[in-house]
Amino acid sequence: MGEGLNIGQDGKARCWWCGNDQLYMHYHDTEWGRETHDNIALYEKICLEGFQAGLSWLTILRKREAFREAFEGFDYIKVARFNESDVERLLQNKGIIRHRGKIEAAIHNARLVPDLIDEYGSLWNYFIRFRPDEPQPSDFDSVKSRAVTVESTALAKDLKKRGFKFLGPTTMYAHMQAMGLVNDHLHGCDFR
Repeated sequence: MGEGLNIGQDGKARCWWCGNDQLYMHYHDTEWGRETHDNIALYEKICLEGFQAGLSWLTILRKREAFREAFEGFDYIKVARFNESDVERLLQNKGIIRHRGKIEAAIHNARLVPDLIDEYGSLWNYFIRFRPDEPQPSDFDSVKSRAVTVESTALAKDLKKRGFKFLGPTTMYAHMQAMGLVNDHLHGCDFR
């Protein structure tokens, strides 16, 4: 077994970070590192990365269905119509992360998504511009220590210039991993 890999009860090798938690393993196996082209799914991922800041990703996964319900399935057109009473409603929702700045950023950013889609045809077409030219090394030490790249810094800077809030190079690198813009599954992982 390669360094940083766990062998699950099903005999499959997985990246170290998902451990033996079934929800984490399902996310790792079916979603993380896979290209995501759907605009709503991409908006959801960028929102959830913002909500995750300072918390564990597993916390967000466990609250994901509540987030989906609270944010209208992450339909950015619907979320863009949210107002202050929606913010207050969301702040009372115990199923989600009740952080005013993160909630307001998710709503604010929803209003900007159509501009990116109009300009590039889709969110994927926008994000693909920030894919690294060279694949990142996928050995245990490099993946475990990498949280920011030149590309994630450029992505965060460009989104901020466009008015997006509550994101930075670290959250954007996590977003790039989650949406499949980079493949950080370790060498030897059955899902690489």
